Amino acid sequence: MNIWIISKYASSKEVGFESRIFALARRFVKFGNSVKVITSDSNHFGIYPKYKKTYNFEKFEDIEVLRIKTFKYKKTASIRRIISWIDFEWKLFFAPVNKLHKPDVVIVSSLSLITILNGIRLKRKYNVKLVFEIRDIWPLTMVEEGGYKNSNPFVKILGEIEKYGYKQSDLIVGTMPNLKEHVENVTGISNWNCVCVPFGFDSNFYKCLKVDPESFVQKYKIPSNKFIIGYAGSIGITNGLNSFIECAKKMSNDNRIFFVLLGDGDSKANYIKDTNGLENIIFIPKVKREEVASFLALCNILYFASLKSRIWEYGWSPNKLIDYMMAEKPVLASYSGYQSMLNEAGSGFFIPAEDTDAIKSKLEEILLINSSDLTLMGENGKNWIVNNRDWDVVTKNYNDLINNLF
Repeated sequence: MNIWIISKYASSKEVGFESRIFALARRFVKFGNSVKVITSDSNHFGIYPKYKKTYNFEKFEDIEVLRIKTFKYKKTASIRRIISWIDFEWKLFFAPVNKLHKPDVVIVSSLSLITILNGIRLKRKYNVKLVFEIRDIWPLTMVEEGGYKNSNPFVKILGEIEKYGYKQSDLIVGTMPNLKEHVENVTGISNWNCVCVPFGFDSNFYKCLKVDPESFVQKYKIPSNKFIIGYAGSIGITNGLNSFIECAKKMSNDNRIFFVLLGDGDSKANYIKDTNGLENIIFIPKVKREEVASFLALCNILYFASLKSRIWEYGWSPNKLIDYMMAEKPVLASYSGYQSMLNEAGSGFFIPAEDTDAIKSKLEEILLINSSDLTLMGENGKNWIVNNRDWDVVTKNYNDLINNLF
């Protein structure tokens, strides 16, 4: 097949990091397909050359790329980001796509949600199949996490675009396992061709890692005679860590356990101030991704949290959990939503989100579990990830789903 993938935020290794789109694209090629990626230069995480032309044709390995120069922004929650969306769609409408070989299938991957309108246009123009891929559920995310009201005109417009996109697509793909329920709620129609294609991992990345937990132990004076519960990731308002910090305060007199948080974020300074004087918690600065595995290896259990939100009713597929489970550590998930991964692998515990007492109670239970049983849970997690989340496995399933459209 000749596959076009359109996503404003697709990024390759050449601009700093490989996103889901390019991880899939490289493997679609391995399965005998021809792949064209249409994207922009305004992903705020990437480092791009300063393009002079609006439309830039490039090639990375065997992937042809049309990079559209678009309006830049710095803050994710800003009007400039919305302007950048519209700028991309306008330029995509007039893009010289005739220079690319005619597609058999067009995949539109949000964000931006508006791109599905261009996807529908291309579907009709070339009489091809259309796949609508949802990585973030918008406008629901705007309402649940951004504080917007359902009556907001922009929310209403995006809602109509979302519904129209679902109805015009031949296949709806979500990175979350229960997206079908959301699609049915939005459209009022059941029996959609809607499936989960989750995030994956690159096994080669983990094979090349040099794991050295002792370096963290010595540098940050982490006690070796205590049960270590660790968190690695952003430390901000949306990361749901308030209850975790409160739990550390409540368990300050329990000499069996030690709390460690690795990462940076807007809430970190306040948390450090709030726990000043406690001897059972420390904060470690953000490190390179290659070094995170060494930190995870020194922990006995790893902590994941989310805020209460309707978004989680449709499930999750966070990259963080892949790193956690590949570290062969059991996971404590403070999460109220559709459960997957940990329960499927038998590698962790779910407790209600934003519940300090639930965290404390579960930790006290875990402290009494035999260490060999916890080790087995960690091994279960890694085995499950290797068998179900390798990018080759994920892309093979995706490729089969697309083939079935024909």
